[in-house]
Amino acid sequence: MGRRHRAFFRLNAIDSRNPRDGRVIEQLGWYDPCAKEAEKQVSLDRERIEHWLKEGAEPSDTVRDLLKRQGISVG
Repeated sequence: MGRRHRAFFRLNAIDSRNPRDGRVIEQLGWYDPCAKEAEKQVSLDRERIEHWLKEGAEPSDTVRDLLKRQGISVG
């Protein structure tokens, strides 16, 4: 997402059997690294993220680091 020189990322739950840009099961939040204020950089649905992690979801390395910074234990 975003535009040139203005990155913006969504955090989604996706079935690993689908293509990378395939169907999204659930949108879990977003990350805007260009936002100046820290509270406007990240918005996560903590309850749903923890639900998907308990169900066996495996976050990418980048998302794992982002979750750790927000205090969500990845396991």
